[in-house]
Amino acid sequence: MDRKRAVLLLNMGGANSVDEVELFLRNMFADPKILPMQKPLRDFVSNIIIAKRLEEARENYRLMGGKSPLPAISTSLAEKVSQHLGGMPVYPTMRYVPPFTDTVLRRCQEQGIEEILCFPMYPHYSTTTTESSVDELYVQCERLGYRPKISVVDPYYDDASYVALTVDKIREALGNKVPEEYDLILSAHGLPMSIIKAGDPYEKHVEANVSAIKMELHHRGIAFRRVLLAYQSKVGNAAWLEPNLADILRNPKHRKVLIYPLAFTVDNSETVFELDVEHREIAEKLRFEEYLVAKCPNDDEPFASFIAQKIEALQSTH
Repeated sequence: MDRKRAVLLLNMGGANSVDEVELFLRNMFADPKILPMQKPLRDFVSNIIIAKRLEEARENYRLMGGKSPLPAISTSLAEKVSQHLGGMPVYPTMRYVPPFTDTVLRRCQEQGIEEILCFPMYPHYSTTTTESSVDELYVQCERLGYRPKISVVDPYYDDASYVALTVDKIREALGNKVPEEYDLILSAHGLPMSIIKAGDPYEKHVEANVSAIKMELHHRGIAFRRVLLAYQSKVGNAAWLEPNLADILRNPKHRKVLIYPLAFTVDNSETVFELDVEHREIAEKLRFEEYLVAKCPNDDEPFASFIAQKIEALQSTH
């Protein structure tokens, strides 16, 4: 076993309990990549947002069973990736809730890990996700006086193997139903337009991802009635990426839809609650005939294998 290297699965995280929801929100809105403004103003705005959202967010977690599914799935996925890599240590590393970056790095330092290979659990690059997680990695290494070699897997939204995994999950959610009867809505997490206009490549990556999925569907002979891109999770009154998923559902051109959570690799509150509960309620009120939500790749064996292949390729180029 090569104990000199370790893999970190970088993610935002999900609250492990209702009590941890406030910690998640406070850490997220304290992140200058999420609220790009001077700290005093960021603290002020953060407190306003949290005051408005905290109780509702806690209630949402209660309705999900008191915790996000993300931590448990991430632990299972890490174990499977480790098996593919011959027992190399693989650690879920969360940005806003435990296990925090500094905790994982301290463990690596104690184990004498000399090289850290990072797999961002975000398929598309954004300053708010991959960049935030990687920056935190360097900040905490500096604080710990730890100098490992750090390598990061490139965005994989248009990787043929990953796109095939995506289409497998869409096909799985569809079951024996006829695709021509359904609109496929690829729902990505939204971002404020101010972040996009500042040069964030996320929107371009998402659109390229959609094109790649359409090509794979065509290659497999899977023809949906329409394939649409939508964005979810808008907060506040500022301009965000559009079209908004809720708006599409409220103005239905067709009442059989399958939603695929495009921006996530592991199910979390924004897939399990926002897509499968909140947006389902919209569809039910408007008497949709069918509203299906696909699962993320999660800890599926093919996704674990994909991550391992990406890590092996990263090792061979460094």
